[in-house]
Amino acid sequence: MATISDVARIAGVSTSTVSHVINGTRPVRDETRTRVEEAVRATGYRRDSLARALRRSRTDSIGLIVTDVAEPAFAAMARGVEREAMAAGYTLLLANSGEDPALEARALEVLTERRVDGVLIAPVARSRSEEITGVIDQGTPVVLMDRLGGVKADQVGVENTAPMRELVLHLAQRHGHRRIALAAGDADVSTIAERRRGYLEALAAAGIEVDDTLVVTGSGRADDTRERMLGVLRQPQPPSAVVAASTETAVGVLEAAKQLGLAVPETFAFATFDGFPHSDLFRPGITTVTQPAHEIGATAMQLLISRIDGTLTSRHRSIRLEPEITYRESCGCPD
Repeated sequence: MATISDVARIAGVSTSTVSHVINGTRPVRDETRTRVEEAVRATGYRRDSLARALRRSRTDSIGLIVTDVAEPAFAAMARGVEREAMAAGYTLLLANSGEDPALEARALEVLTERRVDGVLIAPVARSRSEEITGVIDQGTPVVLMDRLGGVKADQVGVENTAPMRELVLHLAQRHGHRRIALAAGDADVSTIAERRRGYLEALAAAGIEVDDTLVVTGSGRADDTRERMLGVLRQPQPPSAVVAASTETAVGVLEAAKQLGLAVPETFAFATFDGFPHSDLFRPGITTVTQPAHEIGATAMQLLISRIDGTLTSRHRSIRLEPEITYRESCGCPD
């Protein structure tokens, strides 16, 4: 394997000159730069990025913790993070917490032991905020993604309350629904709590009394939601519309409908937050609130880089991006 000394010998310059050319740390004459670059190509020399980073007391690595990277929204966020990380020369270390506070705490511990330059995290429902605060107190920048809890840290997420309010009001005012169920999921997840608030605000604005039997909570997993929705859909007065607060709860709702032989939108109107990839290809097309997940990840990574580089020194920033509502056949609108 070629060394910097090999490059210097072939180019006829000192190793320090080679270093300045490669790292851009000092102006070098064009003729000298050309000789060094030709020598680099001839030898196939590759910089030892880890050793260089350690000399700068940095590792050029970023930790990313999500609950499940297989979930479409988190997968898109991870791609956004990865794009910005690679462009800036960072290596990404990924950990799945599985909605387990202990696993999340362990992931934070491992990443800090690896001396990552910063951490991006979508906290679990009952996250141990002191663990995240501890990482920040150690001097490692942290940015919260999507799920924005009570930790004093930079945050990048999406507006949740207003879009859910608009969606439910659409069902009530445009289509005349009065019994609107919410497949909420885990209310301890900040995004779910905000979406539930939007649902309740919409009912109040439409003059609809809240019926707690139409609000489905639980773990938020598809199988749990399915079992709970079976009871709701079997009520003597079942809901005429159902709104899901996440992809997982949406799957649970549709599985329950299939099990009971109920058709959408003939039996009940349906809409969901997050939804599915290619929702427009479903028949009926599914009314969806789509969050810009890729942009959330990219923006969070940009914010983290600004903290690491010291270009952003202000107090904690909270960035909320706007989702997009697309009305389709599942709620009764023309596709």
